[in-house]
Amino acid sequence: MIVLSKRNQFLCLQIENHNVDKDLMAKVKAVVNQHYEENMKERFFKSEIVKSLDHKETTRNIDWESAFFVWHRPESNIDQLPNLPAEFQKSMDEYIDQLIKLAELLAELMSENLGLEKNYIKQAFSGSKGPSVGTKVAKYPHCPHPELVRGLREHTDAGGIILLLQDDKVPGLEFFKDGQWVEIPPSKNNRIFVNTGDQLEVLSNGLYKSALHRVMTDKNGSRLSIATFYNPAGEAIIAPAPKLLYPQGFSFQDYLKIYAETKFADKVPRFEIMKKLNNGPQDLLV
Repeated sequence: MIVLSKRNQFLCLQIENHNVDKDLMAKVKAVVNQHYEENMKERFFKSEIVKSLDHKETTRNIDWESAFFVWHRPESNIDQLPNLPAEFQKSMDEYIDQLIKLAELLAELMSENLGLEKNYIKQAFSGSKGPSVGTKVAKYPHCPHPELVRGLREHTDAGGIILLLQDDKVPGLEFFKDGQWVEIPPSKNNRIFVNTGDQLEVLSNGLYKSALHRVMTDKNGSRLSIATFYNPAGEAIIAPAPKLLYPQGFSFQDYLKIYAETKFADKVPRFEIMKKLNNGPQDLLV
């Protein structure tokens, strides 16, 4: 069971009982690690990124990662990427089919937690062919000078709901909360780590914040990261849900008239009345 606290502004959680097949998750990890070893590792350690550390000066404009991106929805490009064997493609496609179901469940829970209709986020994210879904497949290789470079620089995610299948041994992920960096431990037992991006902050009118995060490098181990993004379609128009907006453009005198009759009642219905008076009922549709 997944339970969200009421309008939690910093939404990061790890889910264990997610109904995604754990053998399949282990398979996806295995084929990704194999692909890195056979096709990406040597190229990375011959790259300009690695050479830049020879001077042992702090580098601020590069990321110590070896990564590629796979699109799944509305159209897949997995069969167009080089050196991905059929076993990789099959395992990833089956995993994504299950992961999308989890993302849709989370979208429903988040919508209800915000006081919106169950399908609000899914509908807001959908274009003519539904939401956009893609996966960043990354390895953060062991780094001889972790004090000089980040695995991935500080950023927030652009999209909606992010579901991360990460390493179960090597740490590195950190989130910024209450003025300090918080280490996220490796995910044991095939837990899926979830956080939210910029579009959910907009849609929720700031009730869900996109969190600043980064990846630190490690001297002794290479960290695996398979981050799937459940995002709005490219043509989706994102705006705060009208139900979550405060009333606007009313006179204080009009407000006092309503207040006099509802002073000892909850304020939320009072705000809804002011929306109707000022904007008309058509602006209340959600």
